[in-house]
Amino acid sequence: MSDTATARVGFLYPGHSAEDDYPRLERMLGGGARLTLVHTDIGTDAHRVDELLEMGATHRLKAALGELLREEQDAIVWACTSASFIYGPQGARRQVEELAQAAGLPAGRVSSTSFAFAHATRALGVRRLAIAATYPDDVAGYFVRFLEHHGSQVVQVSGQGIITAAEVGTLGRAQVLDLARSNDHPDAEAVLLPDTALHSAAWLDDLEEAVGKPVLTANQVTAWEGLRLAGDTAPRDGLGTLFRSSFRTSDPTTPAAP
Repeated sequence: MSDTATARVGFLYPGHSAEDDYPRLERMLGGGARLTLVHTDIGTDAHRVDELLEMGATHRLKAALGELLREEQDAIVWACTSASFIYGPQGARRQVEELAQAAGLPAGRVSSTSFAFAHATRALGVRRLAIAATYPDDVAGYFVRFLEHHGSQVVQVSGQGIITAAEVGTLGRAQVLDLARSNDHPDAEAVLLPDTALHSAAWLDDLEEAVGKPVLTANQVTAWEGLRLAGDTAPRDGLGTLFRSSFRTSDPTTPAAP
């Protein structure tokens, strides 16, 4: 992508909860990027293993591709963490590969939020992580194992036990900041908030000020991943440490699902 080109990134977003983060992120990026979001049919809104496996089934994702591909996309991201890591590292990779094939894009231009977290922590050089999960504990455990597979060490994890994405989407600024603060750990180099149903775009710098270290949120890393895969690696302010500094050291050619 040339310096003057506009990166076009498409997002498949499950249901309705914090999708308004994406037009906000597009505005915060300050031009040069177009973020297009299409909703997928999620089936049952529940952070339970069986329901998440159905939510992330590729037939549901492929069904939304037609609408997303009405405009050409440089990259596509499945904007969901739980319904990607729930398949495990290999299953999540197959999910991305099947989606890329259906979209007619190279595998290196399609990703998911789970892989976005793995790539973002690598780009920032942070290995010891605290996870502030909205999910039940058993679902959060799948995310821990996914990150550990990609070389991270999880020093703190907590699940809030919230079952539905709809409820997560109602959490406001004070609650989100408290979620990050109360689940930090002295040994953690970064705090992760892994649910794309959680609003965070408006408070990215506030979150980092609250804990005094990088904070990675699901919608933030999803947008970052899409731009990275589309070849837009311009640092931006106001979007946390990830956007401010990671593109100076990350490799935009890294495959979507290593």
